[in-house]
Amino acid sequence: MNMLAHRELAPSAQDAAIARASGQVLSRYVRRKDPLRLRVTDTDQAEPIELPAGAVQLLMDILEAMAAGRGVTLIPENAELTTVQAAEVLNVSRPFLIKLLEEQKIPCRKVGKHRRIRMEDVMAYKAAIDADREAVLDQLAAEAQANDMGYDKR
Repeated sequence: MNMLAHRELAPSAQDAAIARASGQVLSRYVRRKDPLRLRVTDTDQAEPIELPAGAVQLLMDILEAMAAGRGVTLIPENAELTTVQAAEVLNVSRPFLIKLLEEQKIPCRKVGKHRRIRMEDVMAYKAAIDADREAVLDQLAAEAQANDMGYDKR
């Protein structure tokens, strides 16, 4: 990944516990959707900082993932990914991703012989397939309810 990306592998049990406790405290302030003023203390120094509302929500998402024991990768929206990186983001094989690129299901550009895919295009494709999957699941559930297959309408 490029220099702007950051990857944190799965946290230790101690770090997950710290993330859980910090997330519980921070969650009280996230709902406001306002900037948050914090006081950072380190030994004898105390320095106030202000975080924009978007950064507070992002921090909350990171803490939730860490509390659940999952690693986190941050990639800027405007980043360009290699085919290997894009395949990792989508959790598919590289050959499958190449097929998607050749079918123009995900836009890309060539740099010499290498393909580059914008992160926002990868995420747009992911959102589209997630929406398609959700629609199919809704349809299957509706059919199961219509055929009285043990799924009650709620």
